[in-house]
Amino acid sequence: MTVLFGFESPECYRGGIVSIGNFDGVHRGHQLMLRTLVSQARAAGVPAVVLTFDPHPIELLRPEAAPPRLTSMSYRAELLQKFGVDTVIVLPTTRQFLTLTAEEFFHSIVQTQLQACGLVEGPNFYFGRNREGNIDVLRQLCSRHQLTLEVVEPEIVNDKLVSSSVIRGLVNDGNVAEAGRLLGHLYRMEGTVVTGAQRGRTLGFPTANLAELETLAPANGVYAATTTIDGTSWAAAVNIGPNPTFGEAARKIEVHLLDYSGDLYGRRIAISFVSRLRDICKFASANDLLQQLQADVAAARTACAGL
Repeated sequence: MTVLFGFESPECYRGGIVSIGNFDGVHRGHQLMLRTLVSQARAAGVPAVVLTFDPHPIELLRPEAAPPRLTSMSYRAELLQKFGVDTVIVLPTTRQFLTLTAEEFFHSIVQTQLQACGLVEGPNFYFGRNREGNIDVLRQLCSRHQLTLEVVEPEIVNDKLVSSSVIRGLVNDGNVAEAGRLLGHLYRMEGTVVTGAQRGRTLGFPTANLAELETLAPANGVYAATTTIDGTSWAAAVNIGPNPTFGEAARKIEVHLLDYSGDLYGRRIAISFVSRLRDICKFASANDLLQQLQADVAAARTACAGL
């Protein structure tokens, strides 16, 4: 798969079938669109192309309302590749770009730059200034200019409409297991390992403290998770929140990798959440906390077995 930042190397995408959108999370609804996109592109013998934007337009228009990301752009591209997309174009979002009307967007982006022969979108697709273009406008434009258009209906899982906003709500609530079901893959959070208080090491449970997050952190609690270090997968117990037992109010993300020993300081790692184990609690003593940590590790090991 080719990842382009802007409209470079047009031989990789022109004349293809295209899906345009944010694709944050690359969830099961997106995956249905991607399967349709790739199937149509293969049948036509043309590239399967995804056009996405960075940053999300709302980060420029109303930054205070911008939702936290479910996926970094690099992980998003990795997921898109798994579903057979040939080219991902990451288009830098500018204020000038956001002034394009729906018709100007269609002419400039779809016809002139992409020279697309067809589009695959969801029913809630909007484009152009002030989101003035909807799926009906797109259908009219495609018909007028002889482009095919396939509208893929939303995906429903466990009676829930699959959308990035619904998944974001589940992660915010700490329901990472249900978020994973709607995503079709474990929810993943990325961060850089920084120096912490090193109290876990004195208790026999050293932790990697994560900062510089690119993606949404789940609600406070203790979680079972996995991570991959140098190609090897490790189970982990993850504590998100303050440490009331030691009177610390700051919210931290502390990752204890089961059976791992090594220096991770300064490294960027990704944590994939399996399930929520318990709430954050204040313990009467360090010994009580130690006993609970032992139980957490056992629960995390069980939850991650076979993954």
